[in-house]
Amino acid sequence: MIDVTEQKQRVAVIGGGITGLTAAFYLQQEAKEKKLPLEIVLIESSHRIGGKIQTVRKENFIVERGPDSYIDNNNSMAKLVKDLGIEDQLIRNEAGQTFITANEKLYPVPAGSVLGIPTQLSSFLTSEIVSWSGKIRALCDLWIPRSRVREEDQPLGKFIRRRFGKETVENIIEPLLSGVVAGDIDQLSLQSTFPKFMKMEKEYRSLITGMKNTPTDLIIKESVGNKNRPFRTFKNGLETLIEALEARLVDTTILKSVKVESIAKTAHQVTLSLNNKSSIAADAVIIATPHLITQKMFAKQQLLQSLQQIPLTTVATVTMAFPIHAIDENFTGTELVVARNSDFSITACSWTHRKWPLAAPEGYALLKSYVGRSGDEAIVDLSDSEIEKVVLQDLNRVTPVEGNPIFTVVSRWKEAMPQYTVGHARRLEAAKQELNEHYPTLKLIGSSYEGTSLPDCVDQARNAAAEILINLFE
Repeated sequence: MIDVTEQKQRVAVIGGGITGLTAAFYLQQEAKEKKLPLEIVLIESSHRIGGKIQTVRKENFIVERGPDSYIDNNNSMAKLVKDLGIEDQLIRNEAGQTFITANEKLYPVPAGSVLGIPTQLSSFLTSEIVSWSGKIRALCDLWIPRSRVREEDQPLGKFIRRRFGKETVENIIEPLLSGVVAGDIDQLSLQSTFPKFMKMEKEYRSLITGMKNTPTDLIIKESVGNKNRPFRTFKNGLETLIEALEARLVDTTILKSVKVESIAKTAHQVTLSLNNKSSIAADAVIIATPHLITQKMFAKQQLLQSLQQIPLTTVATVTMAFPIHAIDENFTGTELVVARNSDFSITACSWTHRKWPLAAPEGYALLKSYVGRSGDEAIVDLSDSEIEKVVLQDLNRVTPVEGNPIFTVVSRWKEAMPQYTVGHARRLEAAKQELNEHYPTLKLIGSSYEGTSLPDCVDQARNAAAEILINLFE
């Protein structure tokens, strides 16, 4: 058993994804700056750290198995990147156009769409993606009164259909929102996924008016389908961030291929029982693992059982490399999203070499498709070759792709995408309160709880590290 020394306090961080790594980094940084007697142990159950961030560097291609970039709404990532000293590695995406496949046809997203909500009415009215009756119904948002729902939460789909009608939601808004949340909008929580919609309706009544009155830079940052979106990644792939974090954690003990099986109290400390038959005593613990894994650590004590109510979606990414001449030059888009009313297996596709020219060598193209979504996950269980065949068939229905790919990288993410369903905020608050009553020095953070984006995870990590240090040393 590893015991805490008399001179130092020990913090254990469980989970070596971006959230856990960032928490460990800021614990270490603060301890060093303030000369705090702190020991940090990071425990990761797999043989590698980084979680969903996985970059494959192959034949001068940069292939991202998981997320490939981020939008930094609150400069959360900017601070981390600066603290890590890798600002010179950052790159920004090339501007491009997003298209939607709806009713078996291909349409450009109307200019000025913000999360699918029209802000340039002339562009929306001249678009062919929605009928005239659908356009008139959508513009009723300008006059429809505020919601009278008294509950603290409601389904995202119900809310936006009330404001814009069925056709605009199905053909524009839902495909773009699903690209953000990867879930069923009729099950997702408005409060936990897009709380700014609630705030806009309360302040402006109309979401169209609210979006128009939102500062331009915020509209550009958060707009899905806007060709000026400032996505960011690194010259050599997103895993550059993970490599920099690991390199900087020189004062942190990192245990790989070690799993925490249970957590229990011992006197004024917490004991983590590991799968290698050893244990670690700690003064505080930050748990940055997926919620079902977290809940299993407390199964004997029957704590955090409400976390089992957070659904998970299974998805896969399919990245294919081609000679540039195999790609239809008449299609100039950088992204494609698919409406549910279209008979496609793919949910989206990114022309990666256009967004990120450094991702493919000159003369080659790189396409990254997505399959699987809430309620439609069976395709992920097919073989790699079968998935490749399905994706190619779908792409050829939209824009011709000649021949077979030079190589294909299929990445399956089984039960990897947490869904914030109606009541999520209430359940999360109850779980945190329950944990605090039994383990006041433990913190829950990660994509299962308060945001799934990289900046959301970084914010949670930074806040948890600060709270732990206040509890231990002030």
